[in-house]
Order: sequence, then C-alpha cells, then structure tokens
Amino acid sequence: ILYDNDTNKSLQQAQSTGLTILLLAVFLVFVVMAIQYESLLNPLIILISIPFAAIGVALGLLLNPQISISMPVWLGLIMLTGIVVNNAIVLVEQIEIERSKGNELLTAIKTAAGLRLRPILMTTLTTVFGMLPLAIGVGEGSEMLQPLAFVIVWGLSFSLFVSLLLVPCMYALFYRHRGDVG
Repeated sequence: ILYDNDTNKSLQQAQSTGLTILLLAVFLVFVVMAIQYESLLNPLIILISIPFAAIGVALGLLLNPQISISMPVWLGLIMLTGIVVNNAIVLVEQIEIERSKGNELLTAIKTAAGLRLRPILMTTLTTVFGMLPLAIGVGEGSEMLQPLAFVIVWGLSFSLFVSLLLVPCMYALFYRHRGDVG
C-alpha cells in the first residue's frame, strides 16, 4: 500500500510515540520494583522476561502478515509488559521467601518453581484463553482491538515457557556469580 507524505509522517510519529511509551512503561516498572526490592538485581532478573515476550509477538506478527504494527499493537505491548513481569515477580518473590527460610540457592529455586508453577499457569492460560476470541476476530467490531489481543496472546504464550525456564536460570546465575550460594 502506498501512502502520501502526510500519512507516512503520521504513521512514523505514531510508531515513535508507541515506542517511547513502551520504554517509559518498562522504566517505570523497573523503578517500582527497584524501590520495592531495595536492589537492582531482582528487577533486572525480572525484566529479562520482557524481550522474550517481544520475540513471541514478533513470531506471531511474522506468521500473520494481516496484522500490521499499529497503535493497538503498541498498546498490547505496553499491557504485555505488565502482565509478563507479574509472572516473573511471583516466581522471584517465592524464591526469596524460600531463601529466607534458609534453603540453599538451588533448593530454593526448585521449591519456588514447584510452588508457583500452578498459579503462573492458571493466570497466564486464563488471560490467553480470555483474549483468544478477540485475537482471532470473533464478533462485530473486533477488528479494532484484534491486534492488541493478538499481541497479548502471542507474547504471553511465548513468555510463559521462557519465564518458567529463564527466570530461575538467570536468578541462579546472577546469585551464584555474586557468591550467594547458601
């Protein structure tokens, strides 16, 4: 599709605004977590899950070329940032609880992963299945919000597996590197 100059500028400005808002959202999430944890390490471990959600979105957009990058896609990415971070927070917080009980690093990670697997699966799957009708375009007027739901479904589905595997591994790696093995 060919656009005139004004339309092209408008589309570029919308994408620039969407990216700025997304980066601001990630920064604010990081700041809130850094204040709550009184540390930078746990928030960094948690934020590692965000790029993998973006990979899931990119895969989804590649497989479905009918959905183009638009403002609803950017809004979906912003929402996805908050949702994905929640899964990692739940897991990291449980690891911290297990370590405060005196468990060794790997034991705490295994115990936390076992305890939080079901809640993470339940919240993720209910969100994905709740968004699925909108993501596939069921119902009148769904065309406008379909990209938003599509982004959330693909990003959350992909990041679920990454969060369950990558976050515990990164936690172990960072804390073992710091020398906190006990």
